[in-house]
Amino acid sequence: MSDHQTTSVDPLSITASAAKRIAKILADEPAGTLMRVGVNGGGCQGFSYDFEMTQERRDDDVAITRDGVTVLVDGAAIDLIAGSELDFVDNLIGQSFQVKNPNAASTCGCGTSFSI
Repeated sequence: MSDHQTTSVDPLSITASAAKRIAKILADEPAGTLMRVGVNGGGCQGFSYDFEMTQERRDDDVAITRDGVTVLVDGAAIDLIAGSELDFVDNLIGQSFQVKNPNAASTCGCGTSFSI
């Protein structure tokens, strides 16, 4: 039994495309490495998404699992990204993780920052 925070509704859903890409990235990382999604102040819209590989689980992290891949959501980011979807997009512009955030009043053109 984990002592980490759990919620009845996941603050973030993960698309199959994102889970597949995360699995590919983690295959080259040390065992036990997870991806953490967070939010930082800054960016052209006021907040920016933060993606990091970590082996540390914090007490306020929420773990979301899809297709065998676990993503940690930073507890400080939960209110800002509640109901969001993490996707991996590969198009002519390039490859990137994108967060589709229903709480964002506006986003930047590249999708890495937002305002509430």
